[in-house]
Amino acid sequence: MQNAHPDARPLLDDLDVTLLELLTEHPRIGVLELSRMVGVTRATVGARMDKLRASGVVTGYGPQLDVVAAGYPVQAMVTLEIAQGDLDTVAALLQEMPGVLEAYSTTGTGDVVVRLAAASNDDLQQSLLVLGQSEAVRRSTSVVVLATIVSARALPLLRRDVPPTRTTPTAR
Repeated sequence: MQNAHPDARPLLDDLDVTLLELLTEHPRIGVLELSRMVGVTRATVGARMDKLRASGVVTGYGPQLDVVAAGYPVQAMVTLEIAQGDLDTVAALLQEMPGVLEAYSTTGTGDVVVRLAAASNDDLQQSLLVLGQSEAVRRSTSVVVLATIVSARALPLLRRDVPPTRTTPTAR
């Protein structure tokens, strides 16, 4: 499980955020082309990318996947109320379920919020039944996702506190 580090916010400057924006727009771009686009040396871009990886800001370069296009058009947000002290048991169960796209320990009336994907309503029901069979899960409440309004994103938040000091990259 990943934990948030509220006091460990890395200080990103405009160049860092610009590089992240360009990598998001052009995921297969190389360091040399990035350096040309932002007008700094290849060594500078390489050093910045190393810093962003080392600090944990950049966690990987894999493809972004669309589960709907891959044949799993049904998604649901499921809130779980779990037995006291059984978070590790529930976490292990969720790790084993292929339809679990993400899960978070939360505050409020529920203890865990899960995003599930399924091929059909029947497939979703089977996943919910698996959750309900666990003695660690006391109650579940689910809502079916009708449409994605805002996809997962981070760049607007990163850009918010970084005043632009560089010129706009030459090619976007």
